[in-house]
Amino acid sequence: MFILIAGPYRSGTNDDPLKIAANVHLMESFALPIFRMGHIPVLGEWVALPLTHLAGSKKIGDELFNEIFHPIAERLLEKCDAVFRVGGASQGADLMLEIGRKRNLHIYFALDEIPSAK
Repeated sequence: MFILIAGPYRSGTNDDPLKIAANVHLMESFALPIFRMGHIPVLGEWVALPLTHLAGSKKIGDELFNEIFHPIAERLLEKCDAVFRVGGASQGADLMLEIGRKRNLHIYFALDEIPSAK
């Protein structure tokens, strides 16, 4: 399966770069286990952040950032089979769950819920 890992990015950080990095690290910490289960993990941040830079975004939350950040995750969900929700409160991650449910994607909240593809 192609699995979007969704968790907080900015939520609860007050845009502190160290707290944001910790949020990304948490999401990324699940990527290798999911890969080893035989699936393809992806974070929207892996695609969105380079694009926001290329678009000329100067800071988190500016117009160019907002044009790309959540919409890219929504587009990724068109290709995904599942959403894996991690971390704490996050409107963006909850939006990914909502979209995933509307598309009848598999929704997971723990690694042991994800079936092995091997």
